Amino acid sequence: MSESIPSAQDSNKKTAFNLREFLESRDPKHRGLMVPVGIAALVATLILAGISWFWSIEPKEFDVVELAAHEGNVKNPKELPLGFAYATTLIHIGETLLHKNGGFLSNDVFPPSVFLDNIPNWEYGGLIALRDATTALRNHIARAQTQSREDPDLSRAEPYFYFDHKSWQLPSSEAQYEKGIEALEGYKEHLLEREANFYARADNLRQYLEVLEKRLGDYSNRLSASVGDTAPAMRIGLNEHRPATRRTPWLEIDDVFFEARGYTWACMHVLKAVEFDFRDILGNKTALVSLQQIIRELEDGQAHLLSPVILNGSGFGLFANYSLTLANYIARANAATIDLRSLLQQG
Repeated sequence: MSESIPSAQDSNKKTAFNLREFLESRDPKHRGLMVPVGIAALVATLILAGISWFWSIEPKEFDVVELAAHEGNVKNPKELPLGFAYATTLIHIGETLLHKNGGFLSNDVFPPSVFLDNIPNWEYGGLIALRDATTALRNHIARAQTQSREDPDLSRAEPYFYFDHKSWQLPSSEAQYEKGIEALEGYKEHLLEREANFYARADNLRQYLEVLEKRLGDYSNRLSASVGDTAPAMRIGLNEHRPATRRTPWLEIDDVFFEARGYTWACMHVLKAVEFDFRDILGNKTALVSLQQIIRELEDGQAHLLSPVILNGSGFGLFANYSLTLANYIARANAATIDLRSLLQQG
């Protein structure tokens, strides 16, 4: 007599019976802990996600002239010595990097900040802008001539900002940057007491703009590389071809984007301080409009992001490309920077 083949219903009943038998064989205490542990894990995940979102909020803009007037304890900002707004702006940028939501995250090694990459790249971009502006102040703006003695406060401040931004051991990045801010505070106080120098000359401003021009050009190029070089190579000569642009790797696109956002945020405030402290030379050179154009383009590049992730579709694709949009604003700011340098160079 042939054996009957078990049906699918019998197999399901047997499986359910075995699962129930397994669960019943478990320690009741362990079964009772499974639900609380699962709930605790879910709550911890939600808390970490909320902290990560809060820490990833980019700092807001601030009024450099109003801040300088408050720090100088004057009602009319024009009563402040030249350079006070510039120095106050650098100090506030440094303090923002260290004391924004979550503090300085680039060197953190514990969750949730160790899993974040957008805001640490934003911090690095802002730090580069702070370095450039401080170097220009030390080497050019605060010196009357090339052979003049450099300011002692600035000579102490600048090296601290070039410390490794990912150092979490002693000395930490935050401790070094705090020392740089303290040295800038000393320079600012000496300006207020008329014991420090700030030479708002066209040649000094050109030195800073030359560095800014290269930075903006680099960021514009790196952001545009989010789509790579889709056009075929063009023949230039008999045996020459246009080199293809290296496409930014997919996992690095948002890193470049937020680094550029951080740099342009800090640079925008530095240029607003330049607009105030260099107002006489800019007016004499009829260059104020060009500087305001740079600031306006950088402000437009700080628009609020509507997507929780950085969209980077193709140039004429279905989805937006945030990198190309920011690259457009930066490229236009770069063109205005070139025009401004040209105006300042004229007699």
